[in-house]
Amino acid sequence: MYRIGVDLGGTNIAVGLVDENYRIVMQGSVPTGAERPGEAVVDDIAKLCFKVCEDAGVSVSDVAAVGIATPGIADYNAGVVRYSCNLNFRNFPLADLLKARFPVETVHIENDANAAAWGEAIAGAAKGTTNSLMITLGTGVGGGIIIDGKVYSGFNCAGGELGHAVIVAGGRPCGCGRKGCWEAYSSATGLINMTKDKLAECEKTGRATAMTALVEKYGKVNGRVAFDAMRLGDAAGKEVVDEYVYYLGIGLANMVNLFQPEVLSIGGGISNEGQVLLDLVEPIVRSEQYGGDVAELTQLRIAELKNDAGIIGAATLGL
Repeated sequence: MYRIGVDLGGTNIAVGLVDENYRIVMQGSVPTGAERPGEAVVDDIAKLCFKVCEDAGVSVSDVAAVGIATPGIADYNAGVVRYSCNLNFRNFPLADLLKARFPVETVHIENDANAAAWGEAIAGAAKGTTNSLMITLGTGVGGGIIIDGKVYSGFNCAGGELGHAVIVAGGRPCGCGRKGCWEAYSSATGLINMTKDKLAECEKTGRATAMTALVEKYGKVNGRVAFDAMRLGDAAGKEVVDEYVYYLGIGLANMVNLFQPEVLSIGGGISNEGQVLLDLVEPIVRSEQYGGDVAELTQLRIAELKNDAGIIGAATLGL
């Protein structure tokens, strides 16, 4: 039997046919068109579900379930998206609408970050564990929590917003309206803002930095500029990375102290720094970890499934 995973984003809808070994055997995508009515988005999800089956030569009757990873507050039990700021969804019966368009008995929904964390727990960096966390370092800081082999999302399905824990009281403004959120410091956006601040400081003081040439190379300030400059021996670039990693480490230590997961995996664009990132952040986490000198330590790992985490996690919801 197969399962279908849907990664429903504000920009693209990605659908994958997943086999019993949690491998994506066929996938396809289309633009979301998030400004459209929700029913039109569900139409496209259903069409993609049919298409991946057809392209793989698999009968629809061989699909045991469909799972959808969606932005926002996803009520897993009701199959309803209570609210999504990226889509026109408010108390939107996503599961029932898809079942009316694609002949499958079971449709699960889950918040996209939670689904990605579940994917890593089932088939990725946290495979074989029952308690894990996943953090995604992208435009924001996403988080997913797995406790006793189940996704944890609170009594109202809105839990797990780890990026909106404040780590600097009264600090940088966050898109959520608070100040000093972890997301404001440790997202790719936060890193870019730190890089811009350092570039402005260097320009003002006349200090030379390799980051200037790297910005010209990439055509913009991105999350790679400071790390690449650091690798070139640039002092200003290293200062940016040191600041970024400090706040990332403090936030990760907070998560470890709260949940004590067996594995904390790091995904998102910044995770492409791989072992370099782990080597920089782990000493900070260890120095801040409660009971770190006697307790068994959480393992910090780079997430393995990359862009497939949402599809695989969605497909395996309910297992």
